[in-house]
Amino acid sequence: MASTGAPARSGKIKIAAGTGLLFLLFLAPLFLGLYRLHLAILVLVYILLTSSLRTIYISGQLSLGHAAFMGLGAYTSAILAKHLGWTPWLTIPIGGLSAMMAGLLIGFPFSRLRAIYFSMASLFFGIMITALTGVFPTWTGYLGGLPGIPRLLGYSKVPYYYFFLVLTLLSLLILYRIEHSRIGLTFKSVAQSYLAASSRGINEAGVRIRALALGCFFAGLAGAGYAHYNTFIAPSNFSMLPSIFLVVYLLVGGTGSFAGPIVGAFVLYLIPYVLGGLKGYAPFVLAGVLAVIIFLIPRGLVSLPRQIKSRMSKSGPSKGITHAA
Repeated sequence: MASTGAPARSGKIKIAAGTGLLFLLFLAPLFLGLYRLHLAILVLVYILLTSSLRTIYISGQLSLGHAAFMGLGAYTSAILAKHLGWTPWLTIPIGGLSAMMAGLLIGFPFSRLRAIYFSMASLFFGIMITALTGVFPTWTGYLGGLPGIPRLLGYSKVPYYYFFLVLTLLSLLILYRIEHSRIGLTFKSVAQSYLAASSRGINEAGVRIRALALGCFFAGLAGAGYAHYNTFIAPSNFSMLPSIFLVVYLLVGGTGSFAGPIVGAFVLYLIPYVLGGLKGYAPFVLAGVLAVIIFLIPRGLVSLPRQIKSRMSKSGPSKGITHAA
């Protein structure tokens, strides 16, 4: 009876904690100032981006050019809205679809590449996507950036916060359901052993292409929404460095858990702002944090509570034995 009661209590605690967290998230604009609300919006964007990167990762691939797909969605939506006058409510999903199509284009020729070879191919493809902004400077603004992008919800930050909160929550729910479905299990089986998966009749190349296209879609969606919030985008927003940041968020948060990229993006994106004056040193700060996590918490920040609980449970009985003696 006790063994069945403990999981039930644990489940109730998780549900209550999740409900309380959602309640706080929806009330956040009431106690956050404009600047902190802006940071909260950006954190939501990067949580979605890092989670979409993990969807690619669980199939055995690590994209080093993921921010470029965010940029592709951003530029597609911005150009359609600014130059053609389309409504952002239509161009934002089109931005996600354009990034997904780009993921398919890179997926078909490079689906047989594995490990570092795929990572390098994705990096060069990402560089190529950002370089394409120079081919049509009239449309993209090239290095000067593209200003005057039509707004989605006016000038107040509060509607944008709720827009990105709902977008991120719905996207995370979809990604969670996919990961814990038969498709997600197929992704993980290919990552663990592509030879074993192929011997069971699984199309390894098709699985990798689907994972890449899915991750790129949500990256493009986040980028398109960001473009209509910020009303200005430039190639530097989606270059190699932001892509590396996403990889660091994923590794520090923990690749083995769905919550890993959420925790990693939340903590690491805010660290330079919380410490104050360190925003310009963000690459060095993240490199230091990554080194510490690799040595002390190899499974990522998400495993820290379990690690602490495990050490406490190991130290508890020993103290009791010493006292009894």
